[in-house]
Amino acid sequence: MQLQRTRDTAPELAVRRILHARGLRYRVDRPPLKGLRRRADIVFGPAKVAVFIDGCFWHGCPEHGRKETQANPNYWSGKMARNRERDADTDAQLAEAGWAVVRVWEHQPPVEVADVIADIVARRLGKPSR
Repeated sequence: MQLQRTRDTAPELAVRRILHARGLRYRVDRPPLKGLRRRADIVFGPAKVAVFIDGCFWHGCPEHGRKETQANPNYWSGKMARNRERDADTDAQLAEAGWAVVRVWEHQPPVEVADVIADIVARRLGKPSR
């Protein structure tokens, strides 16, 4: 699992390219909150927006995530359940601190994802979107 990229994946780069072209500036692979031991893929600090682009396999996408793995199914089913629990806990902690959490799947079209993110950031900054 060490070889799995945790940042700069193709879906992240595609979304970031679009956001940057639209003039939005952000931080990459950062913990949104001090003391939070989890990192968001894209962070808009002033707007308090944390973006997570979740991999279908690792986060249990209902459309593309594997239902069962052939090798060591007990380990993997527990691992996926813990990942989903951690995601929910992260969302709750950020929401409690006043952050907007945007969670999207890696298979979603980058332009649509960027549209959603740009709208939320603009709304939170009190600016017109696009």
